[in-house]
Amino acid sequence: MTFVKSYTNDEMLEKDVNKLKDNNINSDVIFILSHDDDRTARIVKNTATAGIDYNKQDIGDDFEKQGDELREKLRELGISNENAEEYEADMDEGKVFLIVKDNAAKSILG
Repeated sequence: MTFVKSYTNDEMLEKDVNKLKDNNINSDVIFILSHDDDRTARIVKNTATAGIDYNKQDIGDDFEKQGDELREKLRELGISNENAEEYEADMDEGKVFLIVKDNAAKSILG
């Protein structure tokens, strides 16, 4: 099961990432995704977790629009097409997403 939570406040997202790490969630299953690569990189740096910046994940295709690429990355993380469309639209409005591929994340972050 993939856990997804959106944020407008980067500090809250960083606190939640650290909470996941404190509860032994492996950073290999934690991903951050937003429209702004600099914002995403800053969050990754502030949480001192290697490998959670899914904006840097190369999915091997050339995309005409960033939105198309983000939706494909969401699908690669196990998000349905319908939800990928919705989440990408939320990213257009400035939201950043925490995506965790571990069932325990829901009980930790509720």
